[in-house]
Amino acid sequence: MPLSRRTLFGTLLTAAAAVAGRKAGGKRTARVPIRPPGAVPEGAFQSKCVRCFQCGEVCPTNCIQFRGFEDGLAEAMTPEIRPREQGCIACMACTEVCPSGALQPIEASDPVILTTVNMGVARLNKDMCYSWVEPARTCGVCYRACPFPGVAMSIEVWERPVVHPDQCIGCGLCEQACIHLPQAIRVLPTRRDA
Repeated sequence: MPLSRRTLFGTLLTAAAAVAGRKAGGKRTARVPIRPPGAVPEGAFQSKCVRCFQCGEVCPTNCIQFRGFEDGLAEAMTPEIRPREQGCIACMACTEVCPSGALQPIEASDPVILTTVNMGVARLNKDMCYSWVEPARTCGVCYRACPFPGVAMSIEVWERPVVHPDQCIGCGLCEQACIHLPQAIRVLPTRRDA
């Protein structure tokens, strides 16, 4: 299989980071990434991911970004989702192209996604949410953005959202859609230790 320019560039950058990381001591940040669907536990993910960028290339919404060198050598060029920029539509295309097994294939059907995908969980700050704080104002944008309305998130009177953590896959579409700044709803990454 011929190397694409993007893969070759990524390989060269990773090699340069390895050299720079050894000289600088490989400083690492504490920010935990939200990995794409199907990601294996974190320790295994870092060793299995070959930084080929295929998951990002196949993503139809460009929600998969790649971590930088400021995140540490082990994290450099690994995929993550940044919900405030773009949430995941759970198409599972990224899980089908991963050549290394860092992302396990997942069938793109709602029952399978709901029982298999666990990227993170949405947390609602009721003190910031327009529907919860201002009785005369309703919003409901996060509920309408949820790919599993009535399952991962329900809505009460005055369009007050209620997150069901056991059903939330952490796609981030609610965070992306939230009209409150800063967002009243945030997706926290799932702890996926080896």
